[in-house]
Amino acid sequence: MTTSVFDLPDRLAAKRDPVLVAADERHFAAIEAALERQTSELSDQLDAALRTAGGLGQSAVERDLEVRRLGSRLRALRRFGLDLCLGRIVGEAGADPVYIGRLSLTDSEGRRLLVDWRAPAAEPFFAATHARPLGLASRRRYRWKRGRINDYWDEVFGPDGGESSAALDDQSAFIASLGSSRSSKMRDVLGTIQADQDAIIRAGSHGALVVDGGPGTGKTVVALHRAAYLLYADARIARPGQNVLFVGPHQPYLAYVADVLPSLGEDGVQTCTVRDLVPEGSAAVVESDDAVARIKASAAMVRAVERAVRYYEQPPAAGMTVENDWVDLWLGPEHWAEAFEAVEPGVPHNEARDQVWEELLSILLRDTAEEDVPESLLRRSIARNDDLRAAFARAWPLLDPAGVVADLWSVPAYLAKCAPWLAPDELAALHRSDPRAWTDADLPLLDAARSRIGDPEASRRRRQRAAAIVAEREQRNRVVDELIAAEVHDDGEGVMTMLRVDDLQNTLVDEDALPAADTDLLAGPFAHVVVDEAQELTDAEWQMLLARCPSRSFTIVGDRAQARRGVAESWRERLERVGLGSVTEASLTVNYRTPAEVMAEAEPVIRRALPDANVPAAIRRSGVPVIHDSVSRLTAIVDDWLATNADGVACVIGDPSFPGTARVRSLAPELTKGLEFDLVVLVAPESFGDGDTDGDGIGGAVDRYVAMTRATRQLVILTGP
Repeated sequence: MTTSVFDLPDRLAAKRDPVLVAADERHFAAIEAALERQTSELSDQLDAALRTAGGLGQSAVERDLEVRRLGSRLRALRRFGLDLCLGRIVGEAGADPVYIGRLSLTDSEGRRLLVDWRAPAAEPFFAATHARPLGLASRRRYRWKRGRINDYWDEVFGPDGGESSAALDDQSAFIASLGSSRSSKMRDVLGTIQADQDAIIRAGSHGALVVDGGPGTGKTVVALHRAAYLLYADARIARPGQNVLFVGPHQPYLAYVADVLPSLGEDGVQTCTVRDLVPEGSAAVVESDDAVARIKASAAMVRAVERAVRYYEQPPAAGMTVENDWVDLWLGPEHWAEAFEAVEPGVPHNEARDQVWEELLSILLRDTAEEDVPESLLRRSIARNDDLRAAFARAWPLLDPAGVVADLWSVPAYLAKCAPWLAPDELAALHRSDPRAWTDADLPLLDAARSRIGDPEASRRRRQRAAAIVAEREQRNRVVDELIAAEVHDDGEGVMTMLRVDDLQNTLVDEDALPAADTDLLAGPFAHVVVDEAQELTDAEWQMLLARCPSRSFTIVGDRAQARRGVAESWRERLERVGLGSVTEASLTVNYRTPAEVMAEAEPVIRRALPDANVPAAIRRSGVPVIHDSVSRLTAIVDDWLATNADGVACVIGDPSFPGTARVRSLAPELTKGLEFDLVVLVAPESFGDGDTDGDGIGGAVDRYVAMTRATRQLVILTGP
C-alpha cells in the first residue's frame, strides 16, 4: 500500500508506533488486493449471468437467485473498502490475530482475511468481557473516516494481551461512539455492539423472542442486526423465497434506519409500517373516537370478517333444472352443498369461485346418460345456461374486500349478525354515514377481508392467462405442423417430429412472458418477522402479522412503559392471548444513549403515570444541564445551537408550525419513537396528549417521556408564553 491506512491526529502520535500498527498495515494490504480481485471477478460473473437466457421453471429461478447473490455481494464490496474490517481479536499468547469484518473475505490462496461478524468465530469480538473473556487475550476496535482509521482502541483481557499501553483504553471505542454527533440516518454501530445486545442478536429463531428495554438500550440496533444475523445463520430463514419482514412504527423511523441493513450486506428484508400492509393505509386518518378504536382493535372484530364472508357462501336451499342443447339436468340442494365443500382449505373466496363452478359442472356431467355427446361440448353447453350462471352468482358472488368492510359500518343488521357480541350502543358507535372514510382502526379488518376474499380480478386474470397459453400453444402447433411438412427427409423419428412431445411443447411456451398478477411483496408468507415498538400494536394489528408468518417466528422489540394506550398485561400474557404460544423474554437494562442529566428529568415524568415502569440506568453524563425556558425563545435557542454546532441534528417536538430544515426536524411526539437527536427541544410538553380521552393521562406522560429521551446531548424544555 502506498498510503498508510492509519490517519491518526498528532494527539494520537503514540498510537502510530510500528510495534502497534505494522501487522495491521500488512494485513490491510492483503485485504486491499483481495477486494480488487473479488470486485473484478464478481463484475465478470454478474455480466455473464445477466447475459445468460433466463429459461423457464427452476432454471429461471436459479439464474435469478445467482444474479441477486452476485449483485448483493458486489454492492457490499463497492459500498465499503478497507472499512469492511471492524477490528481484530487475539487469543492466547502466540496466536495470530483474527480480523472481523462486515463480510467474509479470503485471498487468492484461500487464506481467511476477514471473518463475517455473524460467524461463530466472530462472537468473542462482541461478547467477550473482562469477567468472561471467552479465551481472548486482547481486542482491537477501529474507527474509520473516509476509508482510513482515525482512531483505534485496545482492550486487554490477560497479562499477555497487548504490546504497548498507548492504545489501551477499555470501552473507549464504545464511549466515543455514544458521544459522537447524530445525523439524519442511524449511524453505523456494528463495531461497538455490546455483549448484552450481541447475546440477543444471536439467539435462536424458534417461537417469539421478546426484547424488552427502555429508551437508549439499543433495542432498534438489536432488531436490525438480528434480522441480518438470522438471514446469515439460520438455514430455515435464509433459504430462497423465505424473506424477513421488518415492521417499524412510522415512516420517519423507516427513513432513519434505511441504510442499516444494506450496510450489513442484506437486501432480503422487506421493511414497512403496519399502514403499509394495506393499500388503504396511506390515506387512512387516525381514529378520533377512542371507543370506536377500542372496539375495532379487538381480535374478535377480525374474526367478524370471516362471518361476514360466510354469509356470501350459502348454498341454495332449493333445486333447479339446468337446460342445455341435449338433456335437462337436475341440480339439487345436496349438489350445491357438495360443490361448496370442494373448496380447498385456505383458498380465498374469489379464487374459490372457479373451484365451486368447476365442481358444479362436474356434478351435472356425472349422471348424464348422453354418451354420444362429447363431454367438452356438453360442459360448454351447460356453462352457457343463464339461469345456472345467475343462481351461481347469487350463491357465491364475486366480492370486493373493501365493500364487505364498508357494509359492516353502513348496515347495522349485517354488523349485528357478524358480531353478535356487540351491545346496541357499540353497534351505533360503529355506524357511519361514509363507510369508506377509512381510519387506522379499519386497516386490520381491511387486511383480513383482503386475505379471506382475495383479489376480485384474480379469477379474470387467471382465465385470461390460461386463454393466452392455449392460444400460444395453438400458434406454435401450427408452426410445428408447417416445419414437419417442410422436412423432406423426415422418417417419422426426426427432429421436427420430436416437437410434438408434450414436455417440449410446454417448454416452447414462454409463460413468463404472459400476463400475470402483480406480486404483493408484503403479503408473505415470511419465515421471520421483526417488530419494533411492538407495545403499540393492537390485538387486531397482531392478527395482520400472524397471518404473514405461519411459523410464528418473531423478534418482538418494545417497552411497555412507552405504550401510549398503556399495557396492563405482561408481554407473555399479551402475546399468548393474541396467538403466540412459545414466548422467550430478554431484557436490556442499560441506557447507552441518553445522558444521566436528561434521565433525571425524564424518569419522574413516567413514574407518576406508571410507577413500575422499566426505566434503564444511564451510564454516561454529557456535562450539559437540562434547560427550562419560555416558548417565545424557541427560534433563538435553535439558531444559537446551529451557530455553535457545525454538525449534528436537532428536533423540535410539539410545535407543528416550526419549519423543519436539513438539520432541524419538526415532529409530533408520537412520530419520534425510535429516533435520536443531539438536541431535543420540547415545546409546551404539558399539552402533549390533550387529545387523549382515556382519563388516566398515560398517553401524555408517555409522549413526554419518549420525546425527552430522544436527546443524546442536550434537552431544552419550553413552557409558558
